[in-house]
Amino acid sequence: MVIQYNNPLMRKLKKLIYGLLIVTQAFFMLACEKQLLEKDPEATPLAVFDYLWEDVNNRYSFFEEKSVDWNAAREKYRPLIDENTGDKTLFNILSEMLFELKDGHVNLTSSFDRSRNWDWFMEYPPNYNQNTIERYYLGKKYRITGTLNNIIIDSVLYVNYRSFSDKISNSNLKELMDYAEGTKGVIIDVRSNGGGSLSNAYRLASCFTDTSVVFAKSRMKTGPGKDDFSEWDEMKIEPFNGKRFTGKVVVLINRKSYSATTFFSQMMKTLPNVVLMGDMTGGGGGIPAFGELPNGWRYRFSATQTINLEGEQIEPGVKEDIYVMMNYDDENKGKDTVIESAKAFLLEAK
Repeated sequence: MVIQYNNPLMRKLKKLIYGLLIVTQAFFMLACEKQLLEKDPEATPLAVFDYLWEDVNNRYSFFEEKSVDWNAAREKYRPLIDENTGDKTLFNILSEMLFELKDGHVNLTSSFDRSRNWDWFMEYPPNYNQNTIERYYLGKKYRITGTLNNIIIDSVLYVNYRSFSDKISNSNLKELMDYAEGTKGVIIDVRSNGGGSLSNAYRLASCFTDTSVVFAKSRMKTGPGKDDFSEWDEMKIEPFNGKRFTGKVVVLINRKSYSATTFFSQMMKTLPNVVLMGDMTGGGGGIPAFGELPNGWRYRFSATQTINLEGEQIEPGVKEDIYVMMNYDDENKGKDTVIESAKAFLLEAK
């Protein structure tokens, strides 16, 4: 049967049907929107506090290692908040609570501020002076190989790398390995390198081994219980697909060598041709997880653990092999005591 819409009655019926369809669709969309909105978490100050506390409670990885009583933190800070607490006051209270973790990978970010807690780094001398490096070591003739500033000093290749956030390409590494060829050793200066991309750490370390090397194990926090972790997974360095340097290498580190720089230091420490010199790294052995609060603020915290081959956590830092501190008399003469010690070590090595 074919319906003819030329009839006035049928045209009215058609309009009525279309009208009902539109009303039904609008009602359905409003119902769905209401349902979705009802599922969104509340953005009241107390709800925001509870959301953050709960997520950290479930996924933060170092409560036991740092002897942090997270329940006590809740009892301390939650009473400071009520439904009338303003954004900036709430931000400060949440930041103070997160500072209890004493973890450089813990941050809270809003449109008006970003919390950070680096107080424990200030307890140690810097053991590094960028001005001395630029004026008296790199000078005017250093090479800029991507992000790897380098120069040959007394038959030793000196490499200064400021941030693992700065990409290292394969072509950069090929050039660097060409420069290293025929030298008496390589110095890699990652003092005061605050970290960045772990892939850059793997990439740089891969140039100094001819074999696959397990350097650590890692696991992820999976729940609120102290033993709620995934199984341990091996972390490996794979050799660079190109020319490599397996002669003597010294990696210079200090307390501000953090996060990816701590991982890089652990990678290099496992290689038989490498020593770490300076002071131990600042830590940061947990890979961070990220989240968003109901009010739109972003946060992060450590969600994994990493242990070295002896089963020790690297979160507190990777220890140096040869302890050397800056001599300020040297510094006043334009000398970096740590670099000079590394050069002497390489030139005396057999």
